[in-house]
Amino acid sequence: MRRRDFLATVAAAGLAAAGARAQQTPPPARRKGRIKQALMRVNFGRDTKLSFDDMCREAARLGASGFDLVGPADWPTLKKYGLVCTMAPAMGVTIRDGLIRPELHDAIEKAMHEEIDLCAANGWPNIITVGGERRGIGYEEGKDRSAALLRRVKAHAEDKGVTICIEVVNSKYLDPEFGRADAIFDRLEWGADVCRRVDSPRVKILFDIYHVQIMEGDVCANIRKYFPLLAHFHAAGVPGRHELDETQELNWRFVAQTIAELGFTGYIAHEYRPSPGRDPIDSLRRCLDILDA
Repeated sequence: MRRRDFLATVAAAGLAAAGARAQQTPPPARRKGRIKQALMRVNFGRDTKLSFDDMCREAARLGASGFDLVGPADWPTLKKYGLVCTMAPAMGVTIRDGLIRPELHDAIEKAMHEEIDLCAANGWPNIITVGGERRGIGYEEGKDRSAALLRRVKAHAEDKGVTICIEVVNSKYLDPEFGRADAIFDRLEWGADVCRRVDSPRVKILFDIYHVQIMEGDVCANIRKYFPLLAHFHAAGVPGRHELDETQELNWRFVAQTIAELGFTGYIAHEYRPSPGRDPIDSLRRCLDILDA
């Protein structure tokens, strides 16, 4: 075989192989765009062998916008795949010791200022925070304390365009896998009142649909009622905190439609845990499809 013919044959084989690979690797899923969805590491299962880089690759392929609760060390990986840190993790607070602890306010304020600057520098929109456990603190007293602290940081958040999101949780289930025992922000109206007292477009509620369904129900009615105060959503099924499918109490397609029709421009992050025996990647695809209103 002449050299020219050999090179032509090799080139043709290379093109054929590239074409075969392209057929085997489908392009990223195209989403409708009315609902911007994010993932969390827990969606991939407790025993996953995937690295965070692998998770980001799958998220981009499936048409997700980003990840919730990813720390600064992993932000370069998000950017590598064109993803967003849709909710930065809490700094300065814990599930136990949150906004209602006045002895921690100076430290919390410092941590919030630093995180606001970090998020603004990277273009991230939100920071999560929590009220904390009551441990004898009254609901009204807790509102006063939380609002006092948030008023100290609201101007900085407004200047930087970063929203502080207070998460509503359920206090019904004592197992920390399913609930937050003694949490002060376990009813929407408590957080709504805090937000009204702070009076800032950058201090809002993280509406966790799983927790609200357990504590109050009327999920779509409550979304409509509190919509001006909502900045972000978390989604997981009741019961069990599993996938958003026909085994759950809620009609998730209707929930997504409700949120989309209200003109929500933020993110909905999946916080479910994959059911035993299911393929986590297939579950991700199905859940993203269900909320693709």
